[in-house]
Amino acid sequence: MEIDRAGLAEFLRTRREALQPEDVGLPRGQRRRTSGLRREEVALLCHMSTDYYSRLERERGPQPSEQMIASIAQGLHLSLIERDHLFRLAGHQPPARWSSGDHIAPGMLRIFDRLGDTPAEIVTELGETLRQTPMGVALTGDTTRFTGPSRSIGYRWFTDPASRNLYAEEDHALLSRLWTSGLREISTLRGPGSRAAAYVELLLAQSEEFRELWSRHEVGVRPREVKRFVNAQVGELELSCQVLVDPIQSHSLLVYTAQPGSESADKLALLQVIGAEDLVAATRPEDGDTALG
Repeated sequence: MEIDRAGLAEFLRTRREALQPEDVGLPRGQRRRTSGLRREEVALLCHMSTDYYSRLERERGPQPSEQMIASIAQGLHLSLIERDHLFRLAGHQPPARWSSGDHIAPGMLRIFDRLGDTPAEIVTELGETLRQTPMGVALTGDTTRFTGPSRSIGYRWFTDPASRNLYAEEDHALLSRLWTSGLREISTLRGPGSRAAAYVELLLAQSEEFRELWSRHEVGVRPREVKRFVNAQVGELELSCQVLVDPIQSHSLLVYTAQPGSESADKLALLQVIGAEDLVAATRPEDGDTALG
């Protein structure tokens, strides 16, 4: 397939101009003249340079890679149909549609973008974190950084002992059963050749605990209504987890809240302050650095 530069540029412009800052979780600002998003705002959302994105809208530059197009589709909050159209305009075959892909539905993203002060994350059916709010990162650390099978919390649970430090020790036995039961259900649903089935084979080869639990053929294990997290900075928190499910992509938006007036609510408030301070520290120039205008 050949790239349709004019069609690609026009499609990007119209989708950019149709979005408002509040649609994607950005502040509007006081002196705003553009009707939609600015190019630099889209570039920020798509994790690319403003110059690179601007050249696409001006029908210039090299053909964008499939990875770049996927990032643009997510940054512009495109639907799956719009994403596929964008791929074709860029001269690529659209990715195969399958449950639990990484493209998040626009509606779920709109909700997620409004949860900046709440611990929340979007995960696949295999427990792979796609997005976290800043408070989500403060609570559990950055779980989007993992690659390969380690993206799945269930896989990490049986292969990385440090992953268990986030949860109260008394809950470990239940969580082991939970991940095993869930993986059995998903691998049966998706069938041989699926990513879930591949994870089963890997864990059977690597974890004696998983092999023992797998041999029980247990299904239907579900989490408790209140989850207990152990945070290195504020200690143990008891949080309710509300779940919003996208049945098309099999993604779940998990939102964690504490009972008002509880000790856990106070710890969440403290964690928000600590997280904000850490963010400022991370973006502060080191001694000897200079700001570039």
